[in-house]
Amino acid sequence: MAVYEKLATKPAPIGTKGFTALLRKNLFSSVASSILTLVSLYLLYIIIPPLLEWMVFDATWSGTKEEITNSGARWIFIYEKINLFMYGFYPEELYWRPNLILVLCIVSIIAFKKIVDTNIRIAIIVSFPIISFLLLYGGFGLEIVPTSKWGGLLLSIVIAFVGIVVSFPIGILLALGRQSNMPIIRSISIIYIEFIRGVPLITLLFLSSVILPLFFPEGTDFDKLLRALIGITLFQAAYIAEIVRGGLQAIPKGQAEAANAMGLSYWQTMGLIILPQALKISIPNLVGSFISLFKDTTLVLIIGLFDVLAMVGLTSSDTNWIGFETEGYVFVTIIYWAICFSMSRYAKTIEERFNTNHK
Repeated sequence: MAVYEKLATKPAPIGTKGFTALLRKNLFSSVASSILTLVSLYLLYIIIPPLLEWMVFDATWSGTKEEITNSGARWIFIYEKINLFMYGFYPEELYWRPNLILVLCIVSIIAFKKIVDTNIRIAIIVSFPIISFLLLYGGFGLEIVPTSKWGGLLLSIVIAFVGIVVSFPIGILLALGRQSNMPIIRSISIIYIEFIRGVPLITLLFLSSVILPLFFPEGTDFDKLLRALIGITLFQAAYIAEIVRGGLQAIPKGQAEAANAMGLSYWQTMGLIILPQALKISIPNLVGSFISLFKDTTLVLIIGLFDVLAMVGLTSSDTNWIGFETEGYVFVTIIYWAICFSMSRYAKTIEERFNTNHK
């Protein structure tokens, strides 16, 4: 008995716990893993020091163009053109309006998480887009700013936000339509989804920009941004429909049968039982689709809209700042990475919050 107690209280070997065990398990678990780890470390050694030297240690952070003496990144270009990168051609004296929308967005997200009342949540969801549009565009006493002056990161966020919010319910309806027992609705949904998925987004943007205005009376001024939003929404809805359909197929049929036995209607079954589970399952794929949509907003340049990426070419063509494209593209890359990574991490939080698996 004494020997057993002595063995039971003996601490575990050093190699089975702590940082050493973590390295052995994840980086050096086998010969192949050890080789890949060493090669990766060598590549990082080759890439990171020169990159830091160019981006940070030998970079120019302030001053004027004539005062540049270092061979590293010339971030003064970004400093001089930051307003164009962020707001495009939006009037400088009205920057407070998009800035106020950002504050309202943060407040709305916090309130949505803290408030439990469903009616208040619905009011937040409905009112925020309306208030945002009125602030950006104007009206009701505010100076009107036409969408032709919207640009930069502001335009990219507007296109991505509208594309995600509007295409999401359309995609759900298409997914339900594709699984419908009514042949006409099922056929229309299938044709739409398969057609849109087989056409590049750039083609839809051209169609929405060139062909769509032909369906309106002659002389009708159809907003260019609205055309792009229609094309992107139609494109994104088809992909959301397939993602949601995959989630619906993962739900056992017994749940729908049990709901029918309880006397629930089709929409009650879908809204209360099937769809919540299907959407929970589909969160990773949905977020991946949303991230792809945000990156695809750069394609609006082909129809004459200047998003944050298009601003790099526009600002670097300034005769006073020719040859600064590299800094501009690196800056835009950092912006896109930060936003996409934030979306991914927030989705991970939501996924863990609604995780009902028993471990």
